[in-house]
Amino acid sequence: MDKQHEKLNYVEFGSTDLDGSKGFFSHVFGWRFTDYGPDYSAFDQQGLEGGFFTSDQTASQEKGSALLVFYSSDLEQTLAKVASHGGDICKGIFEFPGGRRFHFIEPGGNEFAVWSDQPAG
Repeated sequence: MDKQHEKLNYVEFGSTDLDGSKGFFSHVFGWRFTDYGPDYSAFDQQGLEGGFFTSDQTASQEKGSALLVFYSSDLEQTLAKVASHGGDICKGIFEFPGGRRFHFIEPGGNEFAVWSDQPAG
């Protein structure tokens, strides 16, 4: 992990289904996890390192949480992967100034988004 003074370094998410979160991100985005006991699992080499911990609280924009956004060069293909591996599409593809995106809830209950600057296609 490249540590830089006063730069974001790590992010943690609560998960109501730790195994579900790990399986989802492994299959859809190719993440690798390291378990630290039964209630915590860390990921790395994803642009920002972090982990998931067992919790009944999760992150969503509706609750005022920050939204982490992935980039995709093929938005429709990424949406299909998310949906086929148990992601709940909570906001379908929509346009915004600069591109298009969609939002999803992963199996552990956290909301994420995926954006692209590529036209529909």
